Order: sequence, then C-alpha cells, then structure tokens
Amino acid sequence: MTTYNAYVPGEYARENIRISQTTLSDGRDFFYLDDDPDYVSGKKTRELTDPRVLANRYEPGIDGEGNPMPVQAPEMRQDPLTGDWIPMATARMNRPITAGPGATASGNPLAARKPGDPYQDGEVPDTDYNVVVFENRFPSMTRVPGVPDAVSYVDENPLWKSKPAVGRCEVVCFDPNETGLPADLPIKRMRTVVEAWAFRTAEISAIEGIEQIFPFENHGQEIGVSLAHPHGQIYSYPFIAPRLETELQHTQAYFDKNGSDLLTDLKKAEMDAGERIVLRNDTWIGYVPAAARWPLEVHVQPLRDDVRTLDELNDNERWGLAQMYSQLLKRGNAFFDTGDGRGMDLPYISAWHQAPVRDARRENYRLNLQFFSFRRSPNKIKYLAGSESGMAAWISDTTPEKIAARFHELGPIDISDVTE
Repeated sequence: MTTYNAYVPGEYARENIRISQTTLSDGRDFFYLDDDPDYVSGKKTRELTDPRVLANRYEPGIDGEGNPMPVQAPEMRQDPLTGDWIPMATARMNRPITAGPGATASGNPLAARKPGDPYQDGEVPDTDYNVVVFENRFPSMTRVPGVPDAVSYVDENPLWKSKPAVGRCEVVCFDPNETGLPADLPIKRMRTVVEAWAFRTAEISAIEGIEQIFPFENHGQEIGVSLAHPHGQIYSYPFIAPRLETELQHTQAYFDKNGSDLLTDLKKAEMDAGERIVLRNDTWIGYVPAAARWPLEVHVQPLRDDVRTLDELNDNERWGLAQMYSQLLKRGNAFFDTGDGRGMDLPYISAWHQAPVRDARRENYRLNLQFFSFRRSPNKIKYLAGSESGMAAWISDTTPEKIAARFHELGPIDISDVTE
C-alpha cells in the first residue's frame, strides 16, 4: 500500500488515479500512476518486482583490482564571486544515451519491459504503464546515508566551500509510447502527468534539506536530450537556484514597497494590456512576457492569485492546466512554418517556477510556468554567445508582440471548450 507524508489526493485523483509504490533493485523509489480503469479499480495490478540484479546504490563497490571502492557522493562547490552552488555529478558520464549522434545504447531505459528484447536494463518493471516516476539512476544530486551534510574546503582554503549535493533527482515518464510526443498526449493522460507533478511536489517538500522543487521538461535533440521518450524531470535542490533567488529578491522587494505580490500584478498587467495574451481558459492564462528573452517564450499562470506550488492547485485547476499545457505544446509545434503546413517537433524547455520550500519569501511568490525555445526560425537557432553566456546580458532577436502575433495566427485565445 502506498503511504504519503504530505500529498493529499483530491476527489478526481482518489477516484481516477491509482498510485502504486515499489523499490527498484538498487534501492531507488519507483511509482506507477495509473489512469486505466482496470488498474484504478484493482482489477489489474502492476509488476512491482524489478528483475534486474543491481548493486545497492549506497553500498561500496570493488574496483578493477579488487580493492574496496567507497560510494562517491555528489559534491557541490560554491562560486565565491556569485554565491552560486555548482553540483559536480561525475556519475552522469556513465548514463546511457539513446538519442542523437552520440548514442551509446540501442535500447530505451524509459520504455516498458519487453520480454525477449535484448535490452533488459530498463527502469520500468512492468510490460506497460500509464505514467511512472522514479529516482534517477545517474543523479546530479542525492543524499548518501552516513555522509554528513557538512561544509568542507577545497584545498583547505576557506575561499572555496564544498558540501555534499544532498538533493534529489527524479524522472517522470509521460506515456509508454517510445516515439510519441508530449504534444500528442490526450488531455486525460496529461492530467495524470499534472497529478504526478503535484504528488511529487508535496512529498519531496517533506524531505530534509530540500529548498526548491523544480519540475521541468527538456525536449528535442537540439536541447541535448539523451533519451528519446516523452518524459520530464524533477530536480530538488538543497539550495535556491540562482534564477529563483533573483526572482525572490525582486518579488520580496516589490512586496515590501507596494504591499502586493509582483507575479500577480504582472499577470493582471498583461491581462489589461491584452496584446500579448495567447491562451486562456477558465483557470489559467498564457502570455508572452513584455520583456521576453527567447525567440519563442510563453509564461503560464493560474488565474487564482494565491497559488504558490503545484500541489496547491485544486481539481479544476489541474484539469485546466492539462488542457492549457496540451494546447501550448501543439501551438509551439506549429509556430514555425517549414513550408509543408505541418510545423515541426519544436525543441523546448518547460520550467516550473514554484515558491521555495522553507524560505520565508515564499509567501510573496506565485506559481508560474516559463516555456521557451531557442529556435528562431525553421532552420536557425539562437546561440547564447558572448553577451548572453559571458555577461548574462540578453539580446532578443525579435519582440514579444511579434511572438504573440504569430501565436494569434495559430488559433483562438479562448480554449475553454477544447477537449483534445
């Protein structure tokens, strides 16, 4: 039986989504989220036993000469110039790559198990699934039992702080179809993905040492995706990431000066201006921000003003998000005209900005999705060159109004009646 520390399923999830928990053979947490009625009712059950024989991820190993090899905990070091913590995850060099010219494996570890398939190192024990969530086998951050969360110093010099990177990294597989696109998922399946985000946000918030929970999606080879499968990730940091820290500084200063929260006022200002609104339903609004950086960028916020994190969304808002996100992905794929009227599989990053877990400034922050692509034409991408990479001083290749105008050509702003 699945037990929860903080997650409270709403009425829809209680009746239409079944969460089954197990542990993979190396000790990692694994969750099925089923929306198939046969599994929801209990008529069918999922395979919970991982047939692989994997070493426990926290047990010391043996090197090539037979000597004990201790578990290497991910490390992070602080940049004295900026205060940023930089995780250094050498284990990620060993992860399988199945997409793009640098592919190192022919199978798909995110696919359901295939009896008789020569690739038997997949992460999913069952031969089918709806949505699954599991801890990343090659995490950038993880807490190793017995390793103290203490500051040390590189070369014993107090300039360079170092700590174990005691965060958590999870993978969210949206659908078992290996060649499918997130944009093609039915809204019901996207609703299950939304529930997965809310479920994990609530549960991870209860884990010691976690300061920020960041669900995100990398999509497309140009983004650097190493596994071709509709999926996203959840990074849970033991610090507040630089982008959110900057936003928190501004939202708190705005509240101290004006007595209201900045993200709500930005949303209302965009709604008043109207020109850059690109999508709207009964519970969500999507707009191109007035100071957009990317050649394609849309921010999405709930219409309700006091939502800080994904798990605070009610059932109607979770359904509205599933509809909104589905339409955003479809229109993103249609944004660039390749000449055949079919658009393209848009490379994009979808980044959830949530209030931090413990920082007091969370009270004046609001949930928002920042969706963007660095593609600037059907056959060109935006390179982050000297000004952007060297100084973080952005130079836009277009205007927010032009981005919004293109979205307006792709369909109506009001999508309340869209059912697929």
